[in-house]
Amino acid sequence: MREVSTVLEVARVSKSFGANHAVDDVSFAVERGRICGLLGRNGAGKTTTLRMINGIFLPDRGAITLFGSSRHRDSRDRVGYLPEERGLYRKMRVLEQLLFFAEIKRRRAAEAASQARMWLERLELWPLRDRKLEELSRGNQQKVQLIAALLHEPELLVLDGPMSGFDPVNVVLVRRILQELAAAGRAILLSTHQMAEAEKLVDEIVLIHAGKVVLAGEIEAVRSSFGQNTLHVGFSGDGAAVHAAPGVERATVHGHAAELRLAAGADPQETLAFLLPRLRLTRFEVAAPSLEEIFIDQVGAETLAAEAAS
Repeated sequence: MREVSTVLEVARVSKSFGANHAVDDVSFAVERGRICGLLGRNGAGKTTTLRMINGIFLPDRGAITLFGSSRHRDSRDRVGYLPEERGLYRKMRVLEQLLFFAEIKRRRAAEAASQARMWLERLELWPLRDRKLEELSRGNQQKVQLIAALLHEPELLVLDGPMSGFDPVNVVLVRRILQELAAAGRAILLSTHQMAEAEKLVDEIVLIHAGKVVLAGEIEAVRSSFGQNTLHVGFSGDGAAVHAAPGVERATVHGHAAELRLAAGADPQETLAFLLPRLRLTRFEVAAPSLEEIFIDQVGAETLAAEAAS
């Protein structure tokens, strides 16, 4: 029998807490071998959605299907969950509590010990295996929590802010691990605020705002849908010049790189002619906007405009 590719389906799900409509008619699906990014501002409804998927909350309306079944109890051991808050015991030693969590997921002791050592070594934590969790740095605590979610080899990984507390080296390390897991056929749903990281990692996005889905699809298709009206510029010199360039509707500057959204009908050659005598350009490309710019355009433009006006 052919294996069903859809691992998770969220169908018209809503959840309210009193007058607060945290999640409102949200639908999406996650397939095997894919990484789906659940994106949105603080309070958009991301964590509530992930908690409903994990059975912590029950939806008021709609249905959540795991592995083709609405009986989540039957699928619990096939899901790995990394919550936003620390879900570990601060006084327990690292290896001890990893084996404890593996036992809860019905893993055999010898198998769990072998897996725990493999992950602890790969994430550079084996020398710290006998330390209490509270003795570890925030980033290393997050690594332990990630291992706890991976240890029973789940088919679906649900990760709420998986890169929280990581330095750039560990971000790359964990990104590679998640990509390898997806390539091996695991389904991954993750929530993140880091748009640049999401752009490197996810295959598709679900962007929610005020509890509703405002944008969804494969990441390249989403970017292309916003047109080729964005200049990606690298430079040395005073970045203030990019804000004054003709045809630029909005400029976002990060160090010596800038993303310039052009107004309708603007000529990129005029912008280039303006910048050349003012900056030393190392990159000048007309392309689709970045995921960060799309995020700002869809869910943050009003906030930034109000802040600028004030």
